[in-house]
Amino acid sequence: MEVSVQETADCLVVTVLEPRIDAASAIQFKETLRPLASVGRGPVVLDLSRVGFLDSSGLGAVVAVMKLIGPNRKLELAGLTPNVDKVFRLTRMDSVFTIHTDIPHGQRNAG
Repeated sequence: MEVSVQETADCLVVTVLEPRIDAASAIQFKETLRPLASVGRGPVVLDLSRVGFLDSSGLGAVVAVMKLIGPNRKLELAGLTPNVDKVFRLTRMDSVFTIHTDIPHGQRNAG
């Protein structure tokens, strides 16, 4: 699972560079993000702007990453594509995560 990481003064921005987070890639997604749980301060912002498909396994992987990060730090989402946004709304997970239209504070990762 290819990701790009940028540490800013406010947060850690993790951009997923893959088009899908599904049953085939969910475990690899979690393992890729596991070491990032202890990097930086402030929230971890997961930039999903390049992800066009996310299934229930992918959703479970995002929730697992939230748990890895722990209760003292937030996992926030940014740049949800229409299909991914629909998954979060239909499952009501949009009430669990802070979802930004774009990377907050103007901190966009060039990837």
